Amino acid sequence: MAKVIAINEEYIYHGNAIVSQTNLEGIITYANRAFCEISGYSIDELIGQPHKILRHPEMPKMVFTKMWESIQSTQTWNGLIKNLRSDGKFYWVETEILPILNEKKRLMGFISVRKEASRKDINETILTYNKMLETQK
Repeated sequence: MAKVIAINEEYIYHGNAIVSQTNLEGIITYANRAFCEISGYSIDELIGQPHKILRHPEMPKMVFTKMWESIQSTQTWNGLIKNLRSDGKFYWVETEILPILNEKKRLMGFISVRKEASRKDINETILTYNKMLETQK
């Protein structure tokens, strides 16, 4: 059973894997119930929307640039992401994005599997992301 706990402005998710699928443009084509629970969006609000509706403004653009470079070249991407909930609060997740290939090895879309991120990893990532944000300005 999934459990979402609110601590100040941050949400912590304990439970099943958070799964979504997108097309090549990053439009959500599938989201599981765990994804709806942590994001605060209903399935109807998520399907057909760009995945970036969850992008927190404190996420460095460089993270997403590198992510897109990796997954568009059919490589798996792993990293910590700070996402924005529908209510304006946020949550951190450890994320793995995999390319979806057809039988001819042609890229068809992407699947993302996320789980709870450890506090240690979040704290380390915040320091790295803050440095990246400083150079982004």
